[in-house]
Amino acid sequence: MKTDIPIIEEKLRILTDAAKYDASCCSSGSGRKNTSGGIGNASIGGICHSFSADGRCISLLKILLTNYCIYDCQYCVNRSSNDVERAAFTPREIADLTINFYKRNYIEGLFLSSAVVKNPDHTMELIISALTILRVEYKFNGYIHAKAIPGASKELVAQLGLLCDRMSVNIELPSSAALQKFAPQKTKQNIVAPMRQIRDGIISNKEELTVYKKAPRFTPGGQSTQMIIGASPDSDKTILNLSQNLYDKFHLKRVYFSAYIPMGTNPLLPTSAPPLLREHRLYQADWLLRYYSFRADELLDDEHESFSNIVDPKCEWALRHLELFPVEINSAPYEMIMRIPGIGIKSALKIVRCRRTHSLSFEDLRKMRISMKRAKYFCTCGGRTFNNLWLRQELITPMLLSDNNVSGYGQISLFDDAPTKEDKIKCLTGEM
Repeated sequence: MKTDIPIIEEKLRILTDAAKYDASCCSSGSGRKNTSGGIGNASIGGICHSFSADGRCISLLKILLTNYCIYDCQYCVNRSSNDVERAAFTPREIADLTINFYKRNYIEGLFLSSAVVKNPDHTMELIISALTILRVEYKFNGYIHAKAIPGASKELVAQLGLLCDRMSVNIELPSSAALQKFAPQKTKQNIVAPMRQIRDGIISNKEELTVYKKAPRFTPGGQSTQMIIGASPDSDKTILNLSQNLYDKFHLKRVYFSAYIPMGTNPLLPTSAPPLLREHRLYQADWLLRYYSFRADELLDDEHESFSNIVDPKCEWALRHLELFPVEINSAPYEMIMRIPGIGIKSALKIVRCRRTHSLSFEDLRKMRISMKRAKYFCTCGGRTFNNLWLRQELITPMLLSDNNVSGYGQISLFDDAPTKEDKIKCLTGEM
């Protein structure tokens, strides 16, 4: 049967635009290999419109199966009461688009989500049908990230896990109270249940693979989630504690944060600009949880429920714990060196390796290309400070946490408003 190209293109325009609110910029974490007679493969480097660990720009087809929705979530552009263009792909159309885009080298994989049409089980069946065509009929072995629909049956979640590389279930709002207020048709239990099932399925599958290497792989890239920031009055502390619990209990690969874009008519929803800086601070804090061994209660507490607009969370933590600084580069443990503002994981490893052979000086750190823009105020080399600077709370704290630039102190140049090349790189790599 001849495909009606104009109709497909119109659907593509509507449903790719509707999918832009799903955060998915990540590496795949999957190593699915191609098979004999198959097409495509998923590399560890990752699939998405983002930057991989080695600096490559990678891409995927990010699309909704449909934006017809039975729910009326006040914060969502696809809510049933919103007057927007609607469209729906068939599973066959999704599969054909993915294969054709892949053959033309436009994409490296697929990110498939959907609004809830008819009911959760029906929506999941459509998603599974599309992925089955890709995996079985087309023998597509590239990366696939699929959204599990809260409220769908356990059997469908299990079936989807065998077809995709990564699965995600959106938390959406940071608290049950906010969910009840803005999305009363959804429940916390319906969201948490598939997350728990995916976690248990991944653990069970790893055990199976140790016994039988050819056992089907269940969601090898792990699971992730997303929550909207700024739609509800929840504090950064609440959001970060939730993220910590998700990592601890469900072993998530990533928690994504999406700044709320005003699009609802509910008077309880904010109408101000999206809180992009707040979203950025939460992502920085997320890096500290996942790679720097920080805990949520270390970064925020009852006295400090929101992150600073002036400095990053790591530097803010250091300023509140000046009793731990300065840190001696030549003797401090690796875990403490990582906590020095401005020194990331890779830089800390360089320091630990090089100090085995000789005592390090600030000049040695410079030759190792370790940025000392912030770090020089929080560390010593051989008992000496950088240019005889001593960290004094009564001087540096007011200067860094105030919106007013105080002249006469060289330290303020550390935190110029204009982002430097170093700042931009750290935003991509998470090195802080």
